[in-house]
Amino acid sequence: MPITIIPHSVSCNDLTDDGPVGRPLSQPPCRTSSLEVDLEGAGQNRTGLWECAVGAYERQVAEAEVMHILAGECLFTPTGGTPIRIKAGDTLFFPANTTGIWEILEPLRKVYVILQ
Repeated sequence: MPITIIPHSVSCNDLTDDGPVGRPLSQPPCRTSSLEVDLEGAGQNRTGLWECAVGAYERQVAEAEVMHILAGECLFTPTGGTPIRIKAGDTLFFPANTTGIWEILEPLRKVYVILQ
């Protein structure tokens, strides 16, 4: 089984433009890009790099997600909760069905694992 390495993942230019977020709260809508990594043995779990431009939007990932922030800064306000400041170097564990608002303050790049 080969090991996948993304050298300098914080500045990797191999991401594909995914267009605007699905539920924007700012205008113009913030745009996203990603690089999916097909990880052998991961089953239906999805992994890769993801980046988002400055703006705000509603979280729409229903599955549990693990992410490590490589660059940028943002606020995440869970539905009914208080804002959480998140920045480069932070690792987050989102339970399934976590809802809330992302406010991207500086372009954000993360490594993610979405658990099926």
